[in-house]
Amino acid sequence: MQKIVPHLWYDKEAKEAASFYVSLFDRSKLLSVTVLENTPSGDAEWVSFELDGQPFQAISAGPYFKFNPSISLMVACDSVEEVNTKWKALSEGGTELMALGEYPFCKWYGWVQDRYGLSWQLMLMDNHQAVQKITPNLLFSNDSCGKAEEALLFYTEIFKDSGIEFLSKYGKGEAASPKAKVNYAAFKLGGLNFSAMDNAFDVDYHFNEAFSLIVNCKDQQEINYFWDRLSAVPEAEQCGWVKDKYGLSWQIVPDNIDEILNKGSKEEIQRVNQELLKMKKIDINALEKARFEK
Repeated sequence: MQKIVPHLWYDKEAKEAASFYVSLFDRSKLLSVTVLENTPSGDAEWVSFELDGQPFQAISAGPYFKFNPSISLMVACDSVEEVNTKWKALSEGGTELMALGEYPFCKWYGWVQDRYGLSWQLMLMDNHQAVQKITPNLLFSNDSCGKAEEALLFYTEIFKDSGIEFLSKYGKGEAASPKAKVNYAAFKLGGLNFSAMDNAFDVDYHFNEAFSLIVNCKDQQEINYFWDRLSAVPEAEQCGWVKDKYGLSWQIVPDNIDEILNKGSKEEIQRVNQELLKMKKIDINALEKARFEK
């Protein structure tokens, strides 16, 4: 099981968006669609899917959080034709952030926000050197601008199978924002490849709950470990969600959360879900206890 899984928050479009993304990638499929009843957002639709074999999750839970370019998905494309095809699909009804074309860092590249608000960077890869098709990219902006390297050191110390693999910095005058330091970094967390940079421009957006990272934990001890290290904003703690000191949102959950929430009779499932909604940090024993209490 992948240790860290990207999670996307939509108002009502999670299944629609996931189905659209699945149609764009080989080795992709919807895995499950589950309705979580009587949440604070009403009945929420929870979707699991794969893109090029990589796991993702999404939820339709109300218009509370909106995507912005602070987190995007970088797609390693094998040909100009692939870049163009994905660009055409993703840009329909969306917004161009960087025009499709040739850049000093890439022979054929474009950055687009799709019709659902999610940002994608499409890159032609020379000699098929990419080992991961889709790489989450963290753009440290606003209050977190200038903290990319510090954050990467922080994250890679917390997770096993992690490390900074490449890091370069802006030269003098290259960034409009005086706070920006890192112009590109590649790193790995829990075996998953990420990239990051400080935003070269002063903008008014930042990380939020629309794009969070799920951490799959094998037991309560591991839940406690990640919770203690990542949670830095007490008011953001809810149902396993935390926000770290850089503003990035995480979900610290047991790796069998699907089974825990969907096992048993309808009444048992309802009791477990209602117990979860009362929690900040997830307590596995308390959830199991709720299943059998009437």
